Amino acid sequence: MSSVSETIVREYFELHGFLVRQQRKFIPRTEREDAEVDFLVFNPQPKLSDAPLPPVLSSDDLSRVARAIVVVKGWHTETFSSAVLSRQPEIFRFVDPKVFQRAARAFGAEGALTKILVVPALPQHEEGRAQTLELLKTKGIDTVVPFGTLLADLIDSVEINRNYQKSDLLQILRILKNYEFFKGRQMELFKPRRQRARKTDATAPDAQS
Repeated sequence: MSSVSETIVREYFELHGFLVRQQRKFIPRTEREDAEVDFLVFNPQPKLSDAPLPPVLSSDDLSRVARAIVVVKGWHTETFSSAVLSRQPEIFRFVDPKVFQRAARAFGAEGALTKILVVPALPQHEEGRAQTLELLKTKGIDTVVPFGTLLADLIDSVEINRNYQKSDLLQILRILKNYEFFKGRQMELFKPRRQRARKTDATAPDAQS
């Protein structure tokens, strides 16, 4: 599952113009190695801004990231809650100064380096979501990207009249899209819950009257 999750993340960053370097190609022997950085990403044409990045990164905000280290947690059957995080302290190992500096040296230049965590679903309730994001912030993680954001962008970008021979993932998405497995309702499943809720409210009978 980890290799599939990492493939999705790589394709997402490349879709948005990033140069992506995988931190390691081998299968580590120890849990400690496995908990370190997965990708180093570089944006050749960032849209720099003094405003801080939001705690949950959207694709529109991604262009503001110049350089980043990325860690992928593809636990697709479990919500990324503060309770889960408290039982998995190794998640934060990549922001340990030694690990972080080792990854930062790969860029070979001074400058800001964003720490991005790619996560499965965040808690649906506002309180639980806020607690999770606050915990991640206190641990030194700058922002998170939910897998739903990645998948929605990739599905939307795939064109059925193109042959994606160099990417098995995009080719599979193209075939599914060609046979209409991705329609309005299915695409809604990949959008953040709050975004779906706003759309539902806007189309409710009271909202239209």
